[in-house]
Amino acid sequence: MTSKVILISGATRGLGRAMTDEFIRLGHRVFGCGRSSSAIQELNQKYGPDNRFEVVEVSRDEAVRDWAGRCLKLAGPPDLLLNCAALINRNAPLWEVPAEEFSALIDVNIKGVASLIRHFAPAMVSRNSGVIVNFSSGWGRSTDPLVAPYCASKWAIEGLTQALAQELPQGMAAIPLNPGIINTDMLRSCFGADAGNYPSADEWAETAVPWLLGLGPRDNGRSLTVGEPH
Repeated sequence: MTSKVILISGATRGLGRAMTDEFIRLGHRVFGCGRSSSAIQELNQKYGPDNRFEVVEVSRDEAVRDWAGRCLKLAGPPDLLLNCAALINRNAPLWEVPAEEFSALIDVNIKGVASLIRHFAPAMVSRNSGVIVNFSSGWGRSTDPLVAPYCASKWAIEGLTQALAQELPQGMAAIPLNPGIINTDMLRSCFGADAGNYPSADEWAETAVPWLLGLGPRDNGRSLTVGEPH
């Protein structure tokens, strides 16, 4: 398989970190960002110099702009752009979620996704190739109590991505993706000990990464779940 350039937000933990490890294991180049400076340093020490990781706050458009400029200069447009960074609210009825917590979640889960698209998509469109995967959730297609802000953000990702798919040229794809239920810190914050009944992020990535590499223009605009036919 030809080596591809993979761009991952939220690369320092959970699904993002598991995908980073697996993509690199399979011989692909990964450019990733996260908020933990220690985790970023660890990734650069482990995987540099062919891969590159930076501390980037995706809710800050200017930070994403500057990071995108550096990535594009080093590697050109990504073949696969994975918008994985996300926050979840602490379990609570909507009226008990503080305004600051709600805003922080929206800034990362929606505005952060838009910022990465804003600063990476033009180069992909100019090349007329590449796949943009915006991580949604089962809670982007259904709802449960106590996670209304997260549900709102992921329902927004479904609509944003399908509209984006209509704007892209032939040869590209934008896909809202439900990764499935995986035992991560985020799931444990909602499910508690029951999260242990689900596969770990590393186990998930062994199946998910080859599946992601198989996405292409024929999948444009499809609301997919990892593992289903494409």
